[in-house]
Amino acid sequence: MPIDTGNTAWLLISTALVWLMTPGLALFYGGMVRKKNLLATMMMSFAIIAIVSVLWVLYGYSLSFGPDKSGIIGGLDWLGLKSVGQDPSSVYATTVPHLAFMAFQAMFAIITVALITGAVVERMKFSALLIFSALWLTLVYCPVAHWVWGSGGWLARLGALDFAGGIVVHISAGVSALALALVLGPRKGFKEREPMEPNNIPMVVLGAGLLWFGWFGFNAGSALTSGGLASSAFVATNISAAAAAITWMILSWIYRRPTILGTATGAIAGLAAITPAAGFVPPLAGIPIGIVAGVLCYYAMLLRAKKMGVDESLDVWACHGIGGTWGALATGIFASVAVNPAGANGLIFGNAMQLAKQLLAVVVVWGFAFGVTWVLGKIVDVTIGLRVNATEETVGLDISQHGERAYGGMLR
Repeated sequence: MPIDTGNTAWLLISTALVWLMTPGLALFYGGMVRKKNLLATMMMSFAIIAIVSVLWVLYGYSLSFGPDKSGIIGGLDWLGLKSVGQDPSSVYATTVPHLAFMAFQAMFAIITVALITGAVVERMKFSALLIFSALWLTLVYCPVAHWVWGSGGWLARLGALDFAGGIVVHISAGVSALALALVLGPRKGFKEREPMEPNNIPMVVLGAGLLWFGWFGFNAGSALTSGGLASSAFVATNISAAAAAITWMILSWIYRRPTILGTATGAIAGLAAITPAAGFVPPLAGIPIGIVAGVLCYYAMLLRAKKMGVDESLDVWACHGIGGTWGALATGIFASVAVNPAGANGLIFGNAMQLAKQLLAVVVVWGFAFGVTWVLGKIVDVTIGLRVNATEETVGLDISQHGERAYGGMLR
């Protein structure tokens, strides 16, 4: 098919929007840690942009989207972008340059790896993070992306639906974050309930705003066209984020006060939940999806902190893992071929089997991501060590890992 300039323009804009989400994530995470770890936290996201960008063009894209090998992984036919050029792909996004589709998918790989860092801030060695990120991209992200999105991937053949990454991005990152936090152990003072207050809440809100903004490219861009489907996904995305933000605000108000930190977190939970469903469900379905996401993620955060006792520092599991899980299941409930003929009808449209397919995909990716991440964490820990020493943690990772500080004056 010939290149459609409108579709190409929209995909390139969406690619830039999704790229911006990772600096937004750096602000979001950076504002939530103590100021002695602010730069180190932001550095995690920026370093991952660089590393994943390079690895993706060398082999990551080929493993994820290359010619299928038994439904499990892509082949190395596109190693170093061989045969990935200015002409459209015959398999993916057939109205835009293959390079544009490759670049769009690179941004998803980048932010997925970066999301995990929220679980390990303030105590993970920078060198260990770099090695772990490269291994995780190769051994977790690439296979899961191929299973769900790759031509011939076994979950794709099964009929599991994931429009923009609820399974590939949010479940894999959220579950992996929990596994890595368990391997790494809690921060000093966590068990003693020492205060670990955010250093800059306005920075968190700015980051959340950039994430919400970029999410329109994340979800509506996944239509791969600039037509009606992109518009439907765009509206569903905004509605879900808004509904979840309101829900979280009300819940926090019931227990104490309506906080901006909580409301911003709720919006992120709603965005994670609508991601797999955005291009398969009617836009109005974003309201119940967002409301349930707000409730589930709010109480998952309380469960993690008060009952599980796990220092998964910035609640990647609670927001992305649980939010993505609900969103994947909600896709099996609310999906409609009237919205997207390439999808399927869900439970409320008479197809209970779609919900079963979604549940299978969720269970498989939960188990795979957790198990492989646990093993990778142990391997890195045994070889070079995952964690900074006690003195370095006390001083702060800004100084001990990078030799710089965010603000003048005394560090705390």
